[in-house]
Amino acid sequence: MNMTPQKEVKPESRTSANLVDLLIRGTLIGGLAILCYQVFAPFLPLMAWSIILAVMLYPLHKRFAHIVRNKQWIASLIVLLIGFLIIIIPTALLMNSFADTVRGFISSVQNNTLDIPAPSEKVAQWPIVGKKVYALWSKADTDLPGLVQSLQPKIGNLARASLGMVAKLGGGLLLFLGSFILASIIMAYGESGSESFYEIFHRLAGPTRGHALADLCTATIRTVALGVVGVAFIQAILIGLALLIARIPSAGLFAVIALVLGIAQIPALLITLPAIIYIWSSATYSHGAAIAYTIMLLLASLADNVLKPLMLGRGVKTPMPIILLGALGGMASGGILGMFVGAMVLALGYEIFKGWVAMNSDSNPLVVSEPTKTAQNLT
Repeated sequence: MNMTPQKEVKPESRTSANLVDLLIRGTLIGGLAILCYQVFAPFLPLMAWSIILAVMLYPLHKRFAHIVRNKQWIASLIVLLIGFLIIIIPTALLMNSFADTVRGFISSVQNNTLDIPAPSEKVAQWPIVGKKVYALWSKADTDLPGLVQSLQPKIGNLARASLGMVAKLGGGLLLFLGSFILASIIMAYGESGSESFYEIFHRLAGPTRGHALADLCTATIRTVALGVVGVAFIQAILIGLALLIARIPSAGLFAVIALVLGIAQIPALLITLPAIIYIWSSATYSHGAAIAYTIMLLLASLADNVLKPLMLGRGVKTPMPIILLGALGGMASGGILGMFVGAMVLALGYEIFKGWVAMNSDSNPLVVSEPTKTAQNLT
């Protein structure tokens, strides 16, 4: 009986074969991930906004679901209708007013039909810039076409940028509308979605740490929504109403600018101070009315100092400056959507780094601080 000896495989050859096999598998998985991202990329902003809105509104959805005997689709429809009435319709009207103001202003400048009131003599007495502002204002009142011609091509570039901003706002409104509808569908499957969300974090960081990180993400999104966007929205509404009551021209336009400045954490006094100066310089207000409107505008511009401590940082143990820095940095790099992502990423990084610093040789591996009761109730 002849037996052929089997060739012994060297450990080096086996290791090399395993490495080649690992590289092939990694390349195939990486290629599949890139292809999936390319297919999903056009829908990424829509999905990101939908998830953020669903996380923000899910506590409200749960309350309505409890009222309608746990009928999830009816609760989602109620939240969608409330969102249309309170958020989407007023926002659409505000954006339409803003677009009409920009288009009307450009048309008035081009056709020389813009009515600019004459400046008061008090303007020339302003320190440092009074005489220049008075001369520019007077020229705009007497010879607007000549002033526009002297400021070319800056005026043309500004007009094109304004029209582009109007178109971008319209596209953003449509994106927000689609995201709101999709968020209502996501909330209808909220229970299974929440379980999948926690399972992902459990798989990444373990049951204890994963649960705490998932709660932190949820609470951070809601904190930014209430403490940054919510405060800015409320303050913009107050400033817009104050400007309307004071009969300031283009109050809707200034309300939109106040909203953008509020999200960027820039003081709203940049909007109200020029309005107050206009009230005292236009000579069309009585002394008592000017004082009343000035007080009203100042109170509206300082409303965020009362609202921020009440709404920012609730439900998370992460310090408020960390949340704010993440929101501002994210907005600088990725717009409004980046504001939520930036705050969430920086909060997660802070908690993980704090756990790593607190870790010693006798302790367990990285443990994230337990979420607060408020954060647990949010989910």
